[in-house]
Amino acid sequence: MRGGPALVRGPVRITLPDGRIVTSDRFVVAICMCRRSGIYPLCDTSHRRCRPH
Repeated sequence: MRGGPALVRGPVRITLPDGRIVTSDRFVVAICMCRRSGIYPLCDTSHRRCRPH
């Protein structure tokens, strides 16, 4: 969906610019594309609250 997450096959390991590593062993992982997520770079569906009415 436009403005929503990118879905990738898991498991994933993401190295952030500051050197932290985020991992998920889920079968499908939602990667945040809007940067609103409280658990960035993983999606927490925050993009849903920002849709225009």
